Formats: sequence, structure tokens, C-alpha cells
Amino acid sequence: MRHRKKVNHLGRKSAHRKAMLSNMAASLILHKRINTTVPKAKALKVYVEPLITKSKEDTTHSRRVVFSYLENKHAVSELFREVAQKVADRPGGYTRILKTGFRQGDGAEMCMIELVDYNPNLLRKADADQSKKTRRAGRRKKSDEEITATKKAPPKAAKDEKPVEEPKAEEPQVEDVKAEASEVPEDTQPTEEYPDAETEK
Repeated sequence: MRHRKKVNHLGRKSAHRKAMLSNMAASLILHKRINTTVPKAKALKVYVEPLITKSKEDTTHSRRVVFSYLENKHAVSELFREVAQKVADRPGGYTRILKTGFRQGDGAEMCMIELVDYNPNLLRKADADQSKKTRRAGRRKKSDEEITATKKAPPKAAKDEKPVEEPKAEEPQVEDVKAEASEVPEDTQPTEEYPDAETEK
């Protein structure tokens, strides 16, 4: 039974367990992700995340404290130079555990533990999800470009208003028409019944 058991001993003595977690933490910092069992990954998460927080303050004291846990100078250099800059704005939760199934030999539950800021696929997906967010209810707000375009465009005529007709050519006055009619010979003048038709000879 696990009553009042805060630490998972992982079936090892304390020296063996500390050496294993130190080695796993160094491998995680150098390679950014490792495959292991779920209980080991949970124990490693508790072990390595305080060290990552410690690396945000790059001092000699912090480096010595972290080195006492990792005991790997390459991992310490990588942690303080590269990883600390990536996680500078993150207030915790530096690692992620992704379950990958069961081991074929003994059926142990396997997983992959990785540093959150070093997975480009999930980071790209998160950015895409943020850019695809749309408002489904209510009216869409006009952008600044659309507002300026509507201001520049001439106002459209209202539906009730009739379109402005172009001025027609001036019709000849009645006196001019009579004068022209008098000049036409009598034989070709139109009759009263059919003003458009010419008289037959």
C-alpha cells in the first residue's frame, strides 16, 4: 500500500534513484525529449523543473547548485545558455508527458517526456489555432482599411430617388417648323389624315 508515501522509490535504493534521475535530467536537457516509463517520467518532472527555474538566474551560485544535481558540465552549459532563454517568460510547466502506449516485453506504460518550448509542431499548431479564431455571433467589425475605403467612395443614390435624366436636345420652335413646311413644295406636303405619308400623285 502507498499510504503516506510521497516519493515513488521506483524499486531502487536512494543512491541508485538519484543517479538515475540525474542521468535522465541531463539527457532531457541535451536531447530535449526522451522515452521512458510513466512513473519515471513523473519522478523526473519533479526533479528537473526546479533546476530549470534555477537556471533563469545565471549566477555562479546557481550554476554550482544545478551542477551538484546534474553532474554533467555539458548539460549545465546547455541549460543556462539555450534552455533558460527559451523558458524565460514561462512561469513553470516546462515539461510535457505524452503517453505512447505499452512496452511489448512487460506491458509497462511508456511515454515521451519533452521540453514544452522545443516542440515546433505543437507550437506551430497553437499559433494557427489562435489565428483561425473567428466570431460566430454578431456583426464583424470593419477594419481600418474598409473604413477609409467607404469614406473615399462616393455616396450611393437612395432607392426612392429617381436617376437624373440627361438633358434632351432642344426641339425646334413652332415658327421654324412652319417656315420649313412653307418652303416644301405643295406636291410633297403631307396630308392632314396621314401627316407622315407623302401625297400620291
